[in-house]
Amino acid sequence: MKLVEKTTTTEEHGEDVCYRTIEVVERNGFHQQAQFDEDDDDAVVSIEELNLIPPLNFSMVDNGIFRSGFPDPANFSFLQTLGLRSIIYLCPEPYPESNIQFLKSNGITLFQFGIEGNKEPFVIIPDQKIRKALNVLLDEKNHPVLIHCKRGKHRTGCLVGCLRKLQKWCLTSIFDEYQRFAAAKARVSDQRFMEIFDVSSFSHIPMSFSCSSR
Repeated sequence: MKLVEKTTTTEEHGEDVCYRTIEVVERNGFHQQAQFDEDDDDAVVSIEELNLIPPLNFSMVDNGIFRSGFPDPANFSFLQTLGLRSIIYLCPEPYPESNIQFLKSNGITLFQFGIEGNKEPFVIIPDQKIRKALNVLLDEKNHPVLIHCKRGKHRTGCLVGCLRKLQKWCLTSIFDEYQRFAAAKARVSDQRFMEIFDVSSFSHIPMSFSCSSR
């Protein structure tokens, strides 16, 4: 692969405008071009950076903790930049083979806690599975860690909400964060689960990684 930078000047609305063109030449002769305004400080100049696509609903939760929807192969290059040690997977379905191979090639440990993705009024959130997942999440040896389910909304939102309770966030802030990801699909049952979740058994676990006060 070769990057060729070209600068061109065109006239738009009576004014000269400069553009910088990055031409990507692959060995097989395939060409790609990306065009940027000369004054754009955020211009990307490498094909590798152009391919960094985060998973659906991706966000940083805390130092060394991330959340998202289900990552697919298009997201693998982005995930590599996180230096992940582990993934907490909250769905019962088997992990796809392509994702398993990605984990193996990058030395990432998979922790699966299968929680059914039922819709209200049939939502049952297994307390013990959330507790086991929270134990893994709080262990700094597993950081950096990515939490994900299918869409990164309900199951992931419940686990993150329980972490926030341990961090002594008020319920209003916990629910606001949950609703920001769940949007119109926010569930009363999820919020009720987070409200009554007892974090006292985790109070002895240090959270030196956290940027949130306890």
